[in-house]
Amino acid sequence: MRNGPPAGKPINLEVAGENIDSLIILSNRMMKYLNSKNVAGVEELKSDIKIGKPELLITIDREAARRYELSTYSIASAIRTAVFGKEVSKFKDGEDDYPIMVRLDEQSRNNIDALINQKVTFRNPANGKIVQVPISAVAKFDYSSTYSSIKRKNSERLVTISSNVLSTHNANDVVAQIKNEMAQFKMPTGYTYEFTGEQQQQAEDMGFLSGAFMIAVFLIFLILVSQFNSLTMPFIIMMSVFLSVIGVFLGYSIAGSTISVIFSGVGIISLAGVVVNNAIVLLDFIKLESSRRAEELGLAHVDLLDRNEVREIIIKSGGTRLRPVLLTAITTVLGLIPLAIGLNINFFSFIQRWDPEFFIGGDNTAIWGPMAWTVIYGLTFATFLTLVIVPVMYWIVYRLQMRIKYGSRRYQLSFEDVKDKIYE
Repeated sequence: MRNGPPAGKPINLEVAGENIDSLIILSNRMMKYLNSKNVAGVEELKSDIKIGKPELLITIDREAARRYELSTYSIASAIRTAVFGKEVSKFKDGEDDYPIMVRLDEQSRNNIDALINQKVTFRNPANGKIVQVPISAVAKFDYSSTYSSIKRKNSERLVTISSNVLSTHNANDVVAQIKNEMAQFKMPTGYTYEFTGEQQQQAEDMGFLSGAFMIAVFLIFLILVSQFNSLTMPFIIMMSVFLSVIGVFLGYSIAGSTISVIFSGVGIISLAGVVVNNAIVLLDFIKLESSRRAEELGLAHVDLLDRNEVREIIIKSGGTRLRPVLLTAITTVLGLIPLAIGLNINFFSFIQRWDPEFFIGGDNTAIWGPMAWTVIYGLTFATFLTLVIVPVMYWIVYRLQMRIKYGSRRYQLSFEDVKDKIYE
């Protein structure tokens, strides 16, 4: 669909109860109450049930119908066929079938006299003869009024009060304000209300995306544990994921744009697998450089390195991996820019007529733009912080590990002093 998947109204208040008349009165009271509060952003509150709808009641005289050997089904079928039509055959055009419907013409359908005076043709079961009986001879007609519809949910009658939200306001803020106002509204016993529609759909989407995000993070963590054979390294790497989430909300706040629950959520989930790459590259290089340095010094284990040596290795690794980290982030961001702004170029028309038909925007931007901007904001923010936070976290964790293993002494111990603990 042009505007994405179908969803309910931004403001959708369902009032449930047993008695339909009381429900209608209650819903009207609610609308008057909310209108009196003048909640900003509400376009117009409407109820889905309208009263006073014209109705034509048909009451069959069963005694008269029995005298004519006419069944109530035949009478109802004749009226329904006259008004709504009856499929008598199909017209086949290639692979498509079109039903052929027979009913009265529009002028006769709208003429009540023509409807009630039409004859029901049937075969009399008593003598086998074809008989025609006017409907007016076996039925009475009365004018009345009724409801437009009666809806049920969980076996309870339901009235829905809904409204759109003005484009200058945020639907979540407007609904939150309405909820605060409804908290002061006194509900009669046996009647309840709940907010559904777009808000309910958003809550369900958020629940699903939150679960998917946690599963994604857990799977990434398992892979990192198996690759690094450590628990501390994956925790340091996963810090970049949470930094990217902070960057997403900060970017949307600075840009002043609205977050799309579905596509921004998908962007955050994809970020979990993208931003960890920079931290993995950086920490892996620190480990390799530490092993190389320990081998040059003739140490049996990297734990024997002086802490100043380790500090220099961290600084050197950050400088060495600065360019690869920045290049991967920049190429990813630049690759998402066309999707974010809706950059459209028709290469076929450009080659044929030298007319690229270039334009920015379009319907797809409203759907895929939030996902692209989410990745751009999160990756940009996390990249620069990763270059600072990850080395600092590694340095802090390294010092804590050394203190736990070897006590409070300086980390300038010989191999003979610590070989027993290393072998353990």
